[in-house]
Amino acid sequence: MILPQILYKISKELNHYDAKAIIVGGVVRDYFLKQTIKDYDIEIYGLNHLEELEEILKKFGTVNLVGKSFGILKFNFNKEEFDFSFPRLESKISKGHCGFDVVCDGALSFEEASKRRDFTINSMGYQIESKKFLDPFGGIDDIKKKSLRVVDSRTFIEDPLRVYRAIQFCARFEFMLSTDTKLICVDMINNNLLDELPKERVFCELEKLMLKSNKPSIGFNLMRELGVLKYFEELERLNLDDWQEVMASIDSVAIKKETLDIMFASLVYKLNILDATSLLYRLTDNHKFIKSVVNLSYHYNIPKEFFMNKARDRDIRELATKVNISKLIKLVDDKRVEEWLLNSAKRLGVESRPLEAILSGKDLIALGLKPSPKFKEILAYVYKLQLNGEIKTKEEACRVVRDNEKCK
Repeated sequence: MILPQILYKISKELNHYDAKAIIVGGVVRDYFLKQTIKDYDIEIYGLNHLEELEEILKKFGTVNLVGKSFGILKFNFNKEEFDFSFPRLESKISKGHCGFDVVCDGALSFEEASKRRDFTINSMGYQIESKKFLDPFGGIDDIKKKSLRVVDSRTFIEDPLRVYRAIQFCARFEFMLSTDTKLICVDMINNNLLDELPKERVFCELEKLMLKSNKPSIGFNLMRELGVLKYFEELERLNLDDWQEVMASIDSVAIKKETLDIMFASLVYKLNILDATSLLYRLTDNHKFIKSVVNLSYHYNIPKEFFMNKARDRDIRELATKVNISKLIKLVDDKRVEEWLLNSAKRLGVESRPLEAILSGKDLIALGLKPSPKFKEILAYVYKLQLNGEIKTKEEACRVVRDNEKCK
């Protein structure tokens, strides 16, 4: 495993203090999965106090103490950031994701500390100095078998979010849940343990499922199988044919690596506006995001209808006043339809925004009209002529205002 050189230097320095640095968590997992490694988490074993680690790290770069109260030091070197921490134990003391008692202890063994991890594939480590992989719970073998398995069933159930993590990991890595893990998840769902989860945490896991999976349908089909869809009743009510069409839709869009609003639009397009809105507000309070998703999903079938009916330029211009066409076409799974609509919208200058109005209120005043509530009616009339392609210049628009009795 090849690491940034600065980590080898820090590891060698830690040896002088009889301490060792171990790469942990997703970094090691992603190495075996041949995924791109972005963030490095390093646990330090053998020191007694976090302040000792802080002084050592300061010899090599700057230390951000923002996570110190959680036992984490953020180390910065050459514009790269690394998370250093002590091994810790967690125990559930109350409901909610904050209801954990966390104890940092540099004297813990790697196996003891790793036991708090959710899945075996996340419980592995890489000891920097000895260049050895540590795998106390068989994570490497589970990766080979493409199996997602819990480390400790007793601690796993203490955080219900892990059910959603299981779902998104299975989708991202195209793994299967082990039989024991599936039974644990079903039991947690049947006992309503997921009720306590804040929607922000659930949304975060669904975001990863949507944006990091080549086949998000794996995750949603697993949600259906486990019984998680009871929390998404609008989707649960879909008949089998509609469900399968939705699964094909999200997989088709996922391949294109689109934005989250486009991904969610592909998920809810079979729902009516009220159901789609209700579902989304149970996941997030981001009004702008919800508006975009609902609007895209509402117009989901329009591109194909326009293509089949050879829609007029006027129809395409009007569509651009209702939805972002460049986003809408990302939902299309027919290359012919996508290219036709995009080329047509580009030709008309409306691929990413509505046709710009030629006239404004200032123009009407310049024409000698006195400001009045009728301005809105006049401008709407002129804009309609623009959409129809009947006028294309300001001079033509001004002539309409001067000559038409409707504008007096």
